[in-house]
Amino acid sequence: RTRRMAAIAVATALLFAGPQATLAMSTLRPQKFSGNLMRQITRAGRAGVRPTASLRAQASYPTHPSTGSRRVNRGIGGRLGGLRRFSVRAEAAGVEAKVTECEEAQKVFNSDGGKRTKIIEILGGETKVEDWEGKQVTVKGWIRTIRAQKQLAFVEVNDGSTFGGIQIVVNADGLEGGQQKFDELVSKASTGASVGVLGVVVKSPGKGQALEIQCQDIRVIGEVYENDKYPLQKKRHSLEFLRSIAHLRARTNTFAAVARVRASLSQGIHSYFHAMGFKNLHSPIVTASDCEGAGEMFRVTTLDPASPPESKNKSGEAEFYKQDFFDKPAFLTVSGQLSAESYACALGDVYTFGPTFRAENSQTSRHLAEFWMIEPEMAFADIHDAMDNCEGMVRAAAKSAMDDCAEDLAFFGKFYEKGLQKRLDLITNKPFKKIEYTKAVELLKEEIAKDPSKWEYPEVKFGTDLATEHERWICEKWGKGAATFVYNYPRDIKAFYMRDNDDGKTVAAFDLLVPGVGELAGGSQREERMDVLTKKMQEFDLIEQDYWWYIDLRKYGSVPHAGYGVGFERLVCYLTGMANVRDVIPFPRFPGNAEF
Repeated sequence: RTRRMAAIAVATALLFAGPQATLAMSTLRPQKFSGNLMRQITRAGRAGVRPTASLRAQASYPTHPSTGSRRVNRGIGGRLGGLRRFSVRAEAAGVEAKVTECEEAQKVFNSDGGKRTKIIEILGGETKVEDWEGKQVTVKGWIRTIRAQKQLAFVEVNDGSTFGGIQIVVNADGLEGGQQKFDELVSKASTGASVGVLGVVVKSPGKGQALEIQCQDIRVIGEVYENDKYPLQKKRHSLEFLRSIAHLRARTNTFAAVARVRASLSQGIHSYFHAMGFKNLHSPIVTASDCEGAGEMFRVTTLDPASPPESKNKSGEAEFYKQDFFDKPAFLTVSGQLSAESYACALGDVYTFGPTFRAENSQTSRHLAEFWMIEPEMAFADIHDAMDNCEGMVRAAAKSAMDDCAEDLAFFGKFYEKGLQKRLDLITNKPFKKIEYTKAVELLKEEIAKDPSKWEYPEVKFGTDLATEHERWICEKWGKGAATFVYNYPRDIKAFYMRDNDDGKTVAAFDLLVPGVGELAGGSQREERMDVLTKKMQEFDLIEQDYWWYIDLRKYGSVPHAGYGVGFERLVCYLTGMANVRDVIPFPRFPGNAEF
C-alpha cells in the first residue's frame, strides 16, 4: 500500500510538471506529509499551471544534503511507515509557478476576482508578445461585444486603460465548471456587463490584435438587468444623445478617448510647470472679487430668496448681506489670477489649475458655465516672457498627449478631424507666430474688402473685439496654420489689471489663436504701478475697498509681473478635433443644464 501511494504521488507530479521537469527518487526515512499536497497538484493541473522544483505543502520541509532538493511531506490520515521520500527538480527556467500560488490565485479569483492586470499592460505599444505569451492573468472590465456558439464564445472586454479591448476566448471544455458554467455565462453576459476573467495569454490568430486570452474561469461581476433598454448598444450614437446620458458616455470609444487625452494633458501641464520651477497654488473658489470686471458671476448665498431680510439702510436698500454667511456679496470665482499674483510676488513663479465659473447666458460650442483654467503668474517678467512660457506649455501638453495617447489621437484623426496629425505636428514643431493687433486689423480690413459677403462680421476697425472668424483667419490664413499670438490690444476692450502701454491707447495684452478654435489663451503684463491701477479701477466702476489687498501688492514691494490663462476645455478640443466644449468635460454645465 505504501509503495502504491508513493507511485501515485510520483506519477501525479510527473503528469503536471511536464516534460521539462525531471523527477529524482532518493531513499530516506519516512516523513510526515501535508494532507493537501495531492489536491494542490490536481488543482494546479486543472488551472493549466505546472509545479516548480518543489511542490510546497503547508508544512515546512528541509533540503536534502546531497541533491539540494526539498522533501515533500505527505500525510494521509497519519504516518505512513516505509514511504520513500521523493523530490521534483525543475530543470527549465520556464517552470516557475508554485502550486500553492496557483491554488491561492484560484481562491482569490473565486472570492473577489483576483488581482487585476490592466489591459494596457498586455496590449501597450511597447509590449512584446514574448513578454506575455503563456502568462496567467486576471483581467476585469466591461463587455463591449460577445459572440457565442454552443461551446465557444468570443468576448471583447475593455477596462478603460486603453482604446481597444482584448478578446477572451471561452471554450466550455477548458472552462472551470465546464458546460454548465459556459451556459451560465452566456445567459448573464451581455454588452455592458462587468466581468472578471482568469486565463492564459496566447498569440491571437486573428487580425488586429497580437494577443488574446484563453479563458480558464470567468465571473460576471455586474449584470445588465434590462439588456434591451441598455442605451449603449453596438451602434453609432449622436453626441447630442450621449450628453443626455453623461453618466454612461465614458464607456463609448469617443468619450473614453477624450478622458484619457484630458488626463494626459493635465499631467503634461503639471510636469511642464514643475520642470520650470513653478509652484502649484490652490486658489479659492468662493471670492468677493470680480477679476474680469464683467459682472457675469454666480452668487453664493445662504439666504432664502423666498423670505429675504426686510431691514433697510440709509439708502433704502435691503441690508441683504448682513445676515448672509460671508457678511458681504460672494461669488464663484471667474479666475484664480488675483490670488496667483499675490503668491507670485513672494514665490516668484506660480500657477493655478482649477475650476472657474461664468454666468454667461451662452449656448455656443465654445462656452461653458463651469470650466477649468490654467493660470500661471511670473514675477520680474513682461509680456514677451509670458508669451514664451505659454508657447512652451501648450507644446509640452501636446507632446504629452501624443506620447501617451497615440491610439486615441489616431481615432480622433479618423472620425473627427482628418488633418489632426498635421495640426499636432505643427503645434509641437513649428514656432508660434506673433502679430500686433493694429497690424492684424489692417490685414483683416484688406481681406474683407475683397468680398464682404463672405463674412458674418465685416466691420473691423481699431477697437473691434475680434470675432472667432477673424481670429481663425489670422492663424489659419495669415499664420498658415501656425498658432499665432496677437498682442498690444486696445485698452478699452481689455481688463483693468492689464498694463498700459506708453502710447496710452493699448495695453500689454495678448491672445493665442489656433486653427479650428480661435482664442485658446489670453494673458498680459500686469499693471504694477499703484497710481495707474487705482485710476483704472475707477474707470471700470470697481470699488477699491473690495480690492484693498490687491492694491497692497503695489504698495509693498511691487515688481513687474505677467501671466496668462488657458481654457483647458478649449485646449482639449484643439488637440482632439472635438468641436464642442460640452463633449470634452465629464459633466458639462451650461444654461438650462446642471444634470448629473
